[in-house]
Amino acid sequence: MPWPDPITLRGQHARLEPLSQQHREGLVEAVKDGEIYKIWYTLIPTPENVAKEIDRRLGLQAAGSMLPFTVFDAGGKIVGQTTYMNIDAANRRVEIGSTWYGKSAQRGPLNTQCKLLLLTHAFETLNCIAVEFRTHFFNHQSRNAIERLGAKQDGILRSHQVAPNGTLRDTVVYSITAAEWPTVRTHLNYQLNEKPR
Repeated sequence: MPWPDPITLRGQHARLEPLSQQHREGLVEAVKDGEIYKIWYTLIPTPENVAKEIDRRLGLQAAGSMLPFTVFDAGGKIVGQTTYMNIDAANRRVEIGSTWYGKSAQRGPLNTQCKLLLLTHAFETLNCIAVEFRTHFFNHQSRNAIERLGAKQDGILRSHQVAPNGTLRDTVVYSITAAEWPTVRTHLNYQLNEKPR
């Protein structure tokens, strides 16, 4: 049996559904929102390649290394994607990554809600011992968002990957451990529900 199983996760500001080719049109519109696929240090599909990216992620799910989700906002509109990836069932570890949102869905409560849903499921249902996050050294927006969650930096993997444009990616690695989760959960719930806006 795959670990973790596909599941829909729901919160006040977002819903995560198992990725499907039925979501293609909505995902095409989402990548067009702000032309986020043009950011050089990210791997966001172009509108023409969304179907191929869905197939890639579903292939990794079939192989047991990824559980991909489509992200819906509070109004039910498709705004992006996220995943559990680099799944290590033997050691009960997952990475939350390959995440992107259309520009209009950024800088609001949606990302915090998505991470709270994914982390809660990882620690409280899947019994993970740690959850990892990785991002490009130059993706300062992503690094800041990960740090705001309460994740701690583990280190930097230098010259870790060759990007499609030929540049070398330094990958910044963060994690949250099971022991840290209660404090992180309190922090994320405060950000969503109590923090003055």
